[in-house]
Amino acid sequence: MTDQKRRDKRHVDVWLTGTEEPDWLVDSTDEGAQKMAAHETAARLLDQEGLVVGDDRVLDEDVAPEDELMIINMGPQHPSTHGVLRLNIELEGEIIRRSKPIIGYLHTGMEKTGEELTWLQGPTNVTRMDYLAPFHNELVFSLAVEKLLGIDIPPRALAIRVLMTELNRVSSHLVALATNGMDIGALSMMLYGFRDRERILAFFEKTTGLRMNHNYIRPGGVAADLPPDWQEDIEFILDKVPPRMLEYEDLLKANPIWMGRTIGVGVITLEECLAYSVTGPTLRAAGSDWDLRKAFPYSGIENYHFEVPVGERGDVYDRYRVRVEEIWQSLSIVKQAAESMPEGDYKTDDRKVAPPPRARIDESMEALIHHFKIYTEGFQVPEGEAYVAIESPRGELGAYLVSDGGSRPLRMHMRTPSFANLQGLPVMMADSLIADTVATIASLDPVLGDVDR
Repeated sequence: MTDQKRRDKRHVDVWLTGTEEPDWLVDSTDEGAQKMAAHETAARLLDQEGLVVGDDRVLDEDVAPEDELMIINMGPQHPSTHGVLRLNIELEGEIIRRSKPIIGYLHTGMEKTGEELTWLQGPTNVTRMDYLAPFHNELVFSLAVEKLLGIDIPPRALAIRVLMTELNRVSSHLVALATNGMDIGALSMMLYGFRDRERILAFFEKTTGLRMNHNYIRPGGVAADLPPDWQEDIEFILDKVPPRMLEYEDLLKANPIWMGRTIGVGVITLEECLAYSVTGPTLRAAGSDWDLRKAFPYSGIENYHFEVPVGERGDVYDRYRVRVEEIWQSLSIVKQAAESMPEGDYKTDDRKVAPPPRARIDESMEALIHHFKIYTEGFQVPEGEAYVAIESPRGELGAYLVSDGGSRPLRMHMRTPSFANLQGLPVMMADSLIADTVATIASLDPVLGDVDR
């Protein structure tokens, strides 16, 4: 081997991160830009690259000359966007003139994935969409399947569903309060909120085997009965959380710094909420008492007494107050459900939908075969379509399912609240200070897994 060949063999191209990208590497790392340029128009490309903001201004006549405007991109990897959310913001000084949420960075394809899974496997998929409210995703999917099947659910299974979803609402709102506090600088609220959420997640883990993404609520009922000492666990939660909530009221409710950062910030009116299909605490903070638990009751929720808190101004402070009041109402529902928990089965006795009891599998070959077929082939759902909506911690959560009579959905589509609520963000941020952006986003409490499906 010649000396030149030995030198060539030892030569290795290396690019150190933080140094200027060499020419030989540009083509291999610029694939995304090339694909974007090949398929987009010039105007659309400027929009995609964040060089213009496409949304209309709220007050067009007051905008400064173009050379005094500045466009900035916030996200998609930004700790205060609560996920991979990108904001394209047009600034005049420190005032936001226009903004545009850009989504799609977390596209998971869950809706198409759901069309490849059996009806029984469906909750395993949808529970991951809104990872802070997994029980609500499982419940709405199961209710839609049961509507197609035309089956009745035992009273105990209904009560367990109410118990678990309302506890989930409390845990989700605690995370909203915690992250809202952290984003505005109230770090104590972040620590306290996650601490109390842990008490509820411990009960979830004891009941379902998992802290999140439970696959517990299924078509036909729930996967397992409550644990033997569940009453003591609920009493522990109801004994520990309310006193803490009173402390949080003392911490934030009349705090002048908190009020100064939230009152009159991120305002959206009731008319704007209706125009953009905004639901949940954001809609109720604007003055509407619309709550699907009252308007279209499900799972026997109409048997429990609770009130619907509403706000007046539709700002960040009112959205914070509505969530606090909803925690109190949900704790009341949990207490009522625990005190009136009926005896009986926790899933339907329709053997076409629910697997046979465990004891029967040891005694009967037919039961064993049936159990095997349910978990491999799944059950058949009559041909038709159904839409069911429930009140999740973020608003209207709907499931639209189409069946061709087989063991899998022909079409699955979810109406998720975070997707609709984000549409109102440009209105909330228009003509506000850039410093209030983080507070406004946090008050929406978006979950991006709920947006990019």
